[in-house]
Amino acid sequence: MFNLSAFTAVHTGLSVVALIAGLLLVLGLIRGQILGTTAALYFVTSVLTSATGFGFPFTHFLPSHGVGILSLLALAVALYARYSAHLAGFWRGSYVIATSISVFFLAFVAVAQAFAKLPALHALAPTQAEPPFAIAEGAVLLMFVVLTVMALKGLRNSTTLF
Repeated sequence: MFNLSAFTAVHTGLSVVALIAGLLLVLGLIRGQILGTTAALYFVTSVLTSATGFGFPFTHFLPSHGVGILSLLALAVALYARYSAHLAGFWRGSYVIATSISVFFLAFVAVAQAFAKLPALHALAPTQAEPPFAIAEGAVLLMFVVLTVMALKGLRNSTTLF
């Protein structure tokens, strides 16, 4: 029998671990470091987070499905760049950008879930169409643009890859 509460708890736990590991990974890239164990933890938990997101009951295609698909595409690019192309040439920047995009999607969903589930935030934006929600998501986007540029510079200047 499908236990939705347990499934939700696993999905949420994976999401939290993926977000923390992803942020640590991006911060490592800013310092010019390729964090092997952190990267592996991030990729496993992030792929599982996106994949399990499709396991919730639904009757039509939702925005969360679109984010999941885009996240899996970004993760595919990042995984290829790191483990198949070994960050050679073009793939070094592609890795940084794809990894940052996939972490951004986790943060984007975390903010949306916070506005949906936390009473104080929900009161500010009950439909998630109000300015406080847009401002919060815009701030997250801006933060990731800055982090991605910093990570591109950090990894470009790095001489150690693995």
